[in-house]
Amino acid sequence: MEIGMIGLGRMGANMVRRLLRQRHTCVVFDRSPQAVMALVAEKAVGAASLAGFVKKLASRGRCG
Repeated sequence: MEIGMIGLGRMGANMVRRLLRQRHTCVVFDRSPQAVMALVAEKAVGAASLAGFVKKLASRGRCG
């Protein structure tokens, strides 16, 4: 399964980590580049903007 997560505070980041452990693909975005990079280091797909977030989801799955 592929999921997109916007907002990587405590709850959002932990949800992504649990999904990654279960081998799901996660595309992530947050206003804080550091939050995105922390999850990219854990194998998430990072996006630097909302437009990039939508594009990465659309190019990887059936979105859009």
